[in-house]
Parts: sequence; C-alpha cells; structure tokens
Amino acid sequence: MRKSLLFLLVCCGLSAAASAWSAKPVEIRFAWWGGKVRNQATLKALDAFEARYPGIKVKAEYTGWDGYYSRFTTQMNSGTEADVMQTNWNWLTLLSKNGEGFYDLRQLSGPVGLDQYSPASLATTTVKGKINAIPVSANVMLFYYNAATWKKAGVAFPETWDELLKAGPVFKQKLGDNYYPLILSEQDGLLLLRSWLYQKYQKPMVDEQRRKIAWSHAELVEAFTFYKQLTDQHVIPDAKELAAYGKGVYYEMKPWINGEWAGIYNWNVLYPAESQNLPNPSDLVMGPYPMREGAKDAGQFNKTALMFSISKHSKHPQEAAMLIDFLMSQPEGVLATGLERGVPLSAAGEKILRDAGVLKDDDPVVTGLQQSAALPNHSPVMPWLEDPQIIALFTAARENIDHGKATIDEAASEFEQQANRVLRRIMR
Repeated sequence: MRKSLLFLLVCCGLSAAASAWSAKPVEIRFAWWGGKVRNQATLKALDAFEARYPGIKVKAEYTGWDGYYSRFTTQMNSGTEADVMQTNWNWLTLLSKNGEGFYDLRQLSGPVGLDQYSPASLATTTVKGKINAIPVSANVMLFYYNAATWKKAGVAFPETWDELLKAGPVFKQKLGDNYYPLILSEQDGLLLLRSWLYQKYQKPMVDEQRRKIAWSHAELVEAFTFYKQLTDQHVIPDAKELAAYGKGVYYEMKPWINGEWAGIYNWNVLYPAESQNLPNPSDLVMGPYPMREGAKDAGQFNKTALMFSISKHSKHPQEAAMLIDFLMSQPEGVLATGLERGVPLSAAGEKILRDAGVLKDDDPVVTGLQQSAALPNHSPVMPWLEDPQIIALFTAARENIDHGKATIDEAASEFEQQANRVLRRIMR
C-alpha cells in the first residue's frame, strides 16, 4: 500500500520528500484576506486539497483587507504566522529587506512547482537571491463602470480627466445626490493622484535616492487640489459622506450594490468580487484609461499582484509548498478559485483555465491587462506608495480637507513633512 501511494505521488510530479506527509497526519495554517467570493472559492479549493491529501489538514484563517496587515505583522514579529500566507508585493521591502523574512522557495523548487513560472515573474518576488514568494498574478489599476447606471445618466465613459470631472454634475442632476460616477478608497485615491500628476510631469512621487517625497510642495498642492475638484464636482463622495458607512470594502456596501456608486478605480484582479456583488454582474465593464492631452505616459500602477509565501518558521514546509502548487497548478485547486486572484502566472494554471473555458481573452480581468499593455506605461512602480503609513497620512490629509480642518496648502505641507519622516525610516 505504501509503495503504491509513493508511486502515485511521484507520478503526480511531487518530490519523494513531499510524500513524508503520508506517514503522519499534519495540520498547516493558511491565512489570506478577501471578500465573500474569494473566501468561498478558496474554501472550496481547500476541501479539494484535503480530499486529495487526507493526511494533511488545512486550518483556514481569513479576514477582510482591513486589519489583515496589522495582524500579519504582529504574527511575523512573534514567529506565530501561518505556514502559507497570502502576501502583498510591497511587504517584501518592509519585512524581508535581506531576503530572509520568508522561506526561500528555491529549497522547495519541486513541490512548489517553480518551473511553472517565468524568470521575470519570479524576479519580482526575489530578494537578495532568495525567492520569498510565488507570484500569483499581475495587477493593474483600472477604471470599471456600472454600465446600467451610466446609461441612465446618459453619459459616455470618460476618456480624459476633464470628461470625468464633467460627469459628476450630470449624475447629480439626472439621478440624484446619492449617485456618483466613482468611488475611491484611500489607497485608490493616492494611486489615482499619482497617475494624474505623472501624466503631466513624468515625475515619480518618491525620490528613492534621497528617501523623500519627490513632488515639490506646489505639485502636492496641485494633486490635492484635483482631489478637491473630484469631491466638489460630485465625481466621488467625500470623507464626510463615506464616514456614515463605516469601515469596510466599498464594493460590498449598499450604494455599490444599488448602482449608486457607479464606478471604481481598483485592481483588475478584484473584478470578479466587484461584479458579483451587483444584481447583474455583466453590468460592470472596463472603461478607457483617462489621459491628458499629449501625455507620454499613463502613470498607471502595475505590479505583481498577490503572492503566496511560506513562513520561515513552518514545521511543514513541504506540505505548505504542496498546497501552493495545488492552488496554482493543479486542476482541482485552479478551477475552484478561477480568476478570483487574477490570471495565474503559473503556466499550468493558465492552461487549465483556458482549456476549461474559464479564461477567455474577452474576460474583463484579461482585457484589463491588455489595455495596460497598450498604454504608454513606463513609470517606475514603487512599493512605498502602498505602505500603510503613507496611505494613513494620505487618508488624514483627505479627511482634513473634506472636514474643513485644513486648507489644501496646510494638508499638503503636513503630508509632505510626515511622509518624509516615514520614508527615511522605512527606506533604510
């Protein structure tokens, strides 16, 4: 029986070492963040994994995005993190500056299936020669709109920033005060301003050599002034209005479901979650990427999306690697999760979804990548713009402007001063 089982494992492409799980049942922990759709899909995949490998039990630890990072860092600092963790690209600069924050996946090349990934994709998750994570998918910031609501408003999707500004008053006049062309979370708002200003000046927001904000004070004022235009022109709800809805994911809130928030600037991998919360998911469609006249670069933020990392403290790294490979490259795991985490960067995973008809070139997740590739997009992608401290400072500036606690000039000065302190600390 044991020889037969070992033979089956080898035939499945697993290393002989990975078969050790069959001798003694083990439990591994898997932590991730996500909305309802991602959670359900992942739990289904975990059920399939346990059915295939009854000697391995997986304890699911999942939450929404809010609070995940603080919990994650607390566990990392105390060595109590899960065996397998869904991680974010920018966390490598914060938690693994020398490449030793996570398990080096080169040591698990076979069971984790490194041969399914291109050298270019693995380079994005490699620090000091150590592969810290499996890159799950590619991620770009895009505009998705509720076509049904925009049709009611009688407005075409904006192709320029000026057209976006003009859409707000029309929504208010034709549909009412509760209707907005767009909803922006804190991070999305920061990345939108980054794109808007980069199109004009071709200038990164952060000076990595000097470890400070690269934009001048006048340029920061210009960016925050554009944010104020978005609220004043009824393009997005301001912080005062959003406060009434509490903390949470905007595309899971009632105004989004009802079509009152009729667009979102967010990652292409989130399209399934965003669309599935609408009564008619196909109403959510990708819009043009707004460009300034004569802009040489879109300033669009694109990066490796989610990652899967293994804890350097894991007592069961082989089994943890098997779980990642199952989710990324094995039919049961890949089909269960579909495009919920984007288009797999695993060659096997992509083929499985294409053969099953799940991955099609006209899928909004895929067309988002195609749109990005067609744009002039050469701006440097910097992880510092996703740092929670920088985002918190932007949120404070946004709230102070919206609540009348600070002028735009004062908010820009405070943001610049505090952001420079944070950057000097985290970029050491």
